[in-house]
Amino acid sequence: MSTILKTRQQTARAWFEALQQRIIAALEAIEAEAPGPYPDTAATPGRFQKKTWERTDHGSAPGGGGTMASLAGRVFEKAGVHTSSVFGTFAPEFAAQIPGADKDPRFWASGISLIIHPWNPHVPTVHMNTRFVSTTKAWLGGGADLTPVLNARRRQDDPDAIAFHAAMRGACERHAGVADYARYKQWCDEYFFLKHRNEPRGVGGIFFDYLNSAGDAENKNWDADFAFTREVGEALLDIYPKIVRANWSKPWTEAEREEQQVRRGRYVEFNLLYDRGTIFGLKTGGNVESILSSLPPSVRWP
Repeated sequence: MSTILKTRQQTARAWFEALQQRIIAALEAIEAEAPGPYPDTAATPGRFQKKTWERTDHGSAPGGGGTMASLAGRVFEKAGVHTSSVFGTFAPEFAAQIPGADKDPRFWASGISLIIHPWNPHVPTVHMNTRFVSTTKAWLGGGADLTPVLNARRRQDDPDAIAFHAAMRGACERHAGVADYARYKQWCDEYFFLKHRNEPRGVGGIFFDYLNSAGDAENKNWDADFAFTREVGEALLDIYPKIVRANWSKPWTEAEREEQQVRRGRYVEFNLLYDRGTIFGLKTGGNVESILSSLPPSVRWP
């Protein structure tokens, strides 16, 4: 491994882990400050519980691990903000699907992933993931998307959707030499689509993968690519608490709660059938509890 690649790996990991702590602090502040209404089952502010985990590679060698941070509170029914840094070799049947791993199956990957399922149906679910992966090639990837759970709010002209898209567009425009907002927005719309139901998962956001804007083996633009990747995390950290605060005091009905749970069922379907992160984690021997923590705590299939 080159010194440059090792430094980049250390830099990326440190950023993801620092961002995790900042997001945790922001969500715990919301738990403490929210005026209600609260569910009867969760009257006190939630706090994150952390759990570290380690993995062994498919050949039984040590292969890194991560830190789960999970919260069940009075604003967020279930929130997970997880980091991982894993390494080893891909199993032969999976290596052929990963760029640069077909001839040399060794890999290293680090990232942060969050999923937040609020109690209040007026507060949308949000997901964000950013990562750095290296095989014989190296790239960055990630994105963020918003999922309103009420049909009346699943519109592109809803204030939450407008604010979220503006935040993601701003992240791209501040790094215009690297990020193509129109392409990443379309990529998100195409990726977070339930083909079997012919419907989008939510109102979208941005999605990108295999980012190496220089297109060379040395990743000469890595610093710029990583700066954009950090910007996605910063944008999410800024906009989502604002969206929560804009909605946290709205009363909800039992019918809206049921509608929320039906929409969560669609979320389960996507994550188990199509989600790349789920597939990657399971194929590389990741922590199952962490991988499946994106699933909502209560759902309905009418």
